[in-house]
Amino acid sequence: MDRLDPSRLEPVPVPAAAPTLRKAASGVRLQKRVVFLALYLVFAILPVYWMVNMSFKTNVEILTTFSLIPQDFTWDHYKTIFTDESWYSGYINSLIYVGINTVISLLVALPAAYAFSRYSFLGDKHVFFWLLTNRMTPPAVFLLPFFQLYTTLGLMDTHIAVALAHLLFNVPLAVWILEGFMSGVPREIDETAYIDGYSFPRFFLTIFIPLIKAGVGVAAFFCFMFSWVELLMARTLTSVNAKPIVATMTRTVSASGMDWGVLAAAGVLTIVPGAIVIWFVRHYIAKGFAMGRV
Repeated sequence: MDRLDPSRLEPVPVPAAAPTLRKAASGVRLQKRVVFLALYLVFAILPVYWMVNMSFKTNVEILTTFSLIPQDFTWDHYKTIFTDESWYSGYINSLIYVGINTVISLLVALPAAYAFSRYSFLGDKHVFFWLLTNRMTPPAVFLLPFFQLYTTLGLMDTHIAVALAHLLFNVPLAVWILEGFMSGVPREIDETAYIDGYSFPRFFLTIFIPLIKAGVGVAAFFCFMFSWVELLMARTLTSVNAKPIVATMTRTVSASGMDWGVLAAAGVLTIVPGAIVIWFVRHYIAKGFAMGRV
């Protein structure tokens, strides 16, 4: 029986994929992506656009006419907010306690996150888990303890009261974010700095912090956003002097009805600070997503 000689075998021609079919499939996938992206943008932007649209309409037009653009354009709602002290003081109060909270959260979280990222100690994982459970707890759970403590200490209706209350939620989140960024820095940098004679404060401030500035930006962003939009504790712990804008917006409800135009204008102005913060830290947030900590 003759053996089969491999050299005598002729390669079987493999039919090449038709370029037109591949182009057609690629075109269909591209169309699906475009349609999905367009639907997502409409879904995400439509509520914001409608709020801006309402802010330039009169209350009569808002309640009687359905229109994509204002028919009776007016700036009166924005004039009301910028000239009425009870309105613009709400923005000032919010910015004050949000700024205090963000600064204190970072000052507390930075050394704590460094300890979790560089050292092992008894119960470190349990303490880290406990911090995260505090962040997951609804603010209403801590409302009564904070109310009684601040009433006893005379801190009710002050900016520092809201700022300290929000620390309970922002510090754990900041520690968790910063610990991830710090763990990505090689320990050899710490050892090299100590060999070169750097003290710990000098090394931490001049070498280590610049290496994790993206994490600092991301942590500051999330602390700012939580404290800016949180309503329950901010409204309960304040009454007049430190009343935030989110609580002031509820005053548009009166016996004569809802002042829709002023409420929409206040909502538009409430978005502005968050949009500015996002603009400055947008690259840091993208890096945080890449590292899995956002």
